[in-house]
Amino acid sequence: MTDPHAASRHPVQAVVLAGGQGSRLRPYTDDRPKPMVEIPGTGTPIIGHQLAWLAAEGVTDVVISCGHLAEVLQDWLAAADLPLSATTVVEPEPLGRGGGLRYAAAHLPHPDRPWYATNGDIWTRFSLRDMADFHAERDAVATLALARPRLPWGAVQTDGFGHITDFIEAPPSTFEINAGVYVFSSAFAAMLPERGDHERTTFPRLARERRLAGFPLPQGSYWRAIDTAKDLTEAARELAALPGR
Repeated sequence: MTDPHAASRHPVQAVVLAGGQGSRLRPYTDDRPKPMVEIPGTGTPIIGHQLAWLAAEGVTDVVISCGHLAEVLQDWLAAADLPLSATTVVEPEPLGRGGGLRYAAAHLPHPDRPWYATNGDIWTRFSLRDMADFHAERDAVATLALARPRLPWGAVQTDGFGHITDFIEAPPSTFEINAGVYVFSSAFAAMLPERGDHERTTFPRLARERRLAGFPLPQGSYWRAIDTAKDLTEAARELAALPGR
């Protein structure tokens, strides 16, 4: 049976944070912002993949927070055949991560409804609707997606006598990390600082109040943060191997 409340708790609006300089991705970011870097073999920038994913998950309106070389991203958006409505905002002055998120959220078309947010350098695929259900079921104000990244180093296993028994290439971390994808209730925007970092203020306060939830990415979900040239190469290889690619 269809849940009559599902539609109201599945956001149709999102903020994409796309203002980073991407210094570790140079020279790719010398003439474009980090989300405009193309994943090799796809012909599409990172943000293009993100917008397609958001649209497939029911999002109709996106506010993109720009910064470094904003005009490159704006020109691409103007020329692209997008599956949703996208507008851009540029901070009048540096506001910090929390202030920037608050500034962008003020431009969402439905301030009284929940919203998604994602970092502009994340390449992932999982059900945002399932994450929104998880968020609603826990009556959270904010929910973070949690990932177990693969370590960039090999690992070894040893027995009780100190003998090495196995080598493991790029094992998954034993810790979950903030995956850079969020579900926020409508009240969250007013809790953000006008300047500063919400991860040092708003998130810890909500955690103490038990109003911050963590949604583990489902087993088999694809997730990668694109931070370095090596990440680009590995993302292209992994994407080529994905079913339905």
